[in-house]
Amino acid sequence: MKRTALIAGITGIGGNHVARELLANGWEVIGLSRRPPQDLPGVHHVAADLLDPTALFIALGSVTPTHVFITTWMRQDTEAENIRVNASLVRNLLDALSSKKSVRHVALVTGLKHYLGPFEAYASSGTLPDTPLRESQPRLPIENFYYAQEDEVYSAAKRDRFTWTVHRPHTIIGLAVGNAMNLGTTLAVYATICKETGRVFQFPGSEAQWNGLSDVTDARMLAKQLVWAADTDAARNEAFNIVNGDFFRWSWLWPKLAEWFVVQPGGFNGVIQSLEAAMANDHALWREIAQRHDLVESDLDRLASAWHTDLDLGRPLEVMTDMANSRRLGFSTYQATDMSFLDLFERLRTECLIP
Repeated sequence: MKRTALIAGITGIGGNHVARELLANGWEVIGLSRRPPQDLPGVHHVAADLLDPTALFIALGSVTPTHVFITTWMRQDTEAENIRVNASLVRNLLDALSSKKSVRHVALVTGLKHYLGPFEAYASSGTLPDTPLRESQPRLPIENFYYAQEDEVYSAAKRDRFTWTVHRPHTIIGLAVGNAMNLGTTLAVYATICKETGRVFQFPGSEAQWNGLSDVTDARMLAKQLVWAADTDAARNEAFNIVNGDFFRWSWLWPKLAEWFVVQPGGFNGVIQSLEAAMANDHALWREIAQRHDLVESDLDRLASAWHTDLDLGRPLEVMTDMANSRRLGFSTYQATDMSFLDLFERLRTECLIP
């Protein structure tokens, strides 16, 4: 049976890798974003604004996907605005497709803020969850745009009789320029600046993160789970955590990252040191580095999201993620975390994004 995937947010860190995985498995892939992807031959692109229901309906007029992958979101100043905007983009997309009756399955990518709380209350003392984080844990008693997005999917699924899955990655490690949450590339840019200036590659986070256990999600792992769930009947109507499958401590990983860049690592020294503050005045320096090394992106803000790295590494607890729900259904893929970072660094260098 023909399978046609519509990926909302195909230029993002998740959508790009999902597209690659689907193409490798013989799917027809349609990408929905404001700008076309530059590195995905074989993808049919549809330009549309998810917040403009009329224009979206027109843009999708001839599109009849069997599967929809929602991998995008739009950051707002408050959680109330996050809820309004990000629930709307899910609702608008599924409403635009409703009359076609072609959609059999919808996959929604959210994240661990499902358990840790929204940005306004992120991992605060009143919302610290038990770890490892499990899909069976109840929603927090606070507003969260992930919950609003899920509810839009559940409502449309009941109306249009499609199945769904929700995928909750930890911090995603992969290549995407202009991505709002990109710890891997942020650290690569930071390490490059440290090497160029002779600064210490200083860990910016908390003692709990430096010494505690953690995990991350390789974008390739996320893509493989999304495609696995789309092809697995037993996975229907389930929520799945998705991480690499190993645990690490930043006190172990940080020196490995420093070694790759040939910089001096600095560990937790008793106080959180904001990476956003450390890089606040580096925009002109990055433009100079980019010019000198013929890099393709000179805008520091399109590569580094230090604010989000500070949130991740500044958490007051260790964060590990349980994957039993997908493991028991047969998803057995594994990725070594150190290689997630080192593979990304190699690709960033190959793509002339770092020297």
